[in-house]
Amino acid sequence: MSELASAVSEKKRKALPEGSIIYIILAILTVFFGAVMGTRFLSMLNIMNILRQTAMISVMSVGMTFVLSTGEIDLSVGSTIALAALVSALGLNVNTAVGVAAGITVGLVVGLFNGAIVAWVGIPSFLVTLGSASILAGLARWVTDLKSVAIVDDWFIFVFGSGDVGPVPVLFLWTLAVMAAGYVLLNKTTFGKQVLATGGNAKAAYYTGINTRTIKLRALLLSSTTAALAGMLYAGRLHGARYTMGEGYDLSVIAATVLGGTSLFGGKGAIIGSVVGSIVIGVINNGLILMGLSVAQQMFFKGVLLLVAISINVKLQSRQEG
Repeated sequence: MSELASAVSEKKRKALPEGSIIYIILAILTVFFGAVMGTRFLSMLNIMNILRQTAMISVMSVGMTFVLSTGEIDLSVGSTIALAALVSALGLNVNTAVGVAAGITVGLVVGLFNGAIVAWVGIPSFLVTLGSASILAGLARWVTDLKSVAIVDDWFIFVFGSGDVGPVPVLFLWTLAVMAAGYVLLNKTTFGKQVLATGGNAKAAYYTGINTRTIKLRALLLSSTTAALAGMLYAGRLHGARYTMGEGYDLSVIAATVLGGTSLFGGKGAIIGSVVGSIVIGVINNGLILMGLSVAQQMFFKGVLLLVAISINVKLQSRQEG
């Protein structure tokens, strides 16, 4: 009898393939908004627009997957966007190479700063990145005295924002490239296995010879670097940079990553799922706007839909694993 019960339980857990829940949620939302808005939502132009709008969150969700998989969190990605965008825009006044290098350098410095304090000082990442977010937000306001910085570099604008290759936005190509690199790094390398081991049980990972401090530092470095890249993509898309860029992105990135199947408590990461989670958020945003709701109504219903989607996802995952 116990064997029969066990078999039934196993069958229930495997009723849905692991990681498929986010695709079901995306399909349901697409059908809903398609039924309500028709071709306004389902047109190829609007679909490309959704992929373009979600590129920044998608890129950052890849880096956030590594951080959450180690059992840490990064609340500074929004502020990193603003500072990297502004520094990159200022660097473009010299030349394109300086602008690109300046933006990426911001991400590397922020990641090393956050990672060093978390790994070697031992302060929880929640507090470290919350504090660094304030520092970065202050610097973003300070370096330009609250002024916007225009970007007139056509090459930068094409490659990092407004370009299209045929019908496909360059921003979406960045999403695919970062997603592919993140997938290989997490699933096909020793580093990826060490990330998951660290998040699953840091003490056990340490005793097997994994330098868990270094792993956490590298994860935070990846997160801030992808945030800096997202800042450059944001600036390229808008043809300029401003200190308000990235505001509110922190929670959206974390929500997309968790929605995609990455555990908030570490030990499990899903790169492709995180990107699909970002697209789900983009679909919600786009659909609510096309429905003509006010900003207040959009915020309300977006929060409700995200809570429902995440709750369903987490609940079904726990059943599959249990």
